[in-house]
Amino acid sequence: MGRAYQNRKESMAKTADAKTKVYGKYGREIYVCAKSGGTDPEGNLALRGLIERAKKSQVPTHVIDKAIAKAAGGGGEDFALARYEGYGPGNTMVIIDCLTDNPNRTFGDVRHCFTKAKCKIGTQGSVSHMFDHSAILVFKGDEEQALEALMMADVDVSDIESDDDMVTVFAPHTEYGKAKKALSDAFEDIIFEVDEIQFVPKISTQISGEALESFNQFLDYLDDLDDVQKIYYDAEF
Repeated sequence: MGRAYQNRKESMAKTADAKTKVYGKYGREIYVCAKSGGTDPEGNLALRGLIERAKKSQVPTHVIDKAIAKAAGGGGEDFALARYEGYGPGNTMVIIDCLTDNPNRTFGDVRHCFTKAKCKIGTQGSVSHMFDHSAILVFKGDEEQALEALMMADVDVSDIESDDDMVTVFAPHTEYGKAKKALSDAFEDIIFEVDEIQFVPKISTQISGEALESFNQFLDYLDDLDDVQKIYYDAEF
């Protein structure tokens, strides 16, 4: 019983630690988004989408409100986006987005993760040309109605597909706000299952065995860094 209790206690501690990291990452991203684009979600579509994603990830309301209030106050840290690219285990390609108040520290931390995984960090543009920077919106609806609404709003749609009444729209990241507004106007009470801007790989690299183990370890190294917000890769497991 003692050992079982200890195992459960350790598991709960790990879960709590993971939640704290998630809350911290969302809090920082919401703060930066609100500070740069305005604290009103109705006027800042990026912030509204971010808040919706945070709630789906079970981020407490007080964490969200605190980040927005902090941005409204005009003070606080001066975070900036830092993006790093490189080659991961199994010849995979990786893009890492960070929010940092100390670029030199963050670059050193990210480079150390590549080094520990016996991989190589690249220069800007070294792998990003193999990804599409896309807005992705997924919702329940009709594909033809969605396409018509997007065309009427003059949205540059990269692709649109439908599966079991779930419509997925891909558009250049610069069209995110216009695409979301067009769909929100066309579908009453629309609920976006996915509402994100991501780097989508043009081709995938399949990995397995030792390469897969090394890749997962590499992701763990990066996830442990507070500055890392998102990790994109072309690996297919």
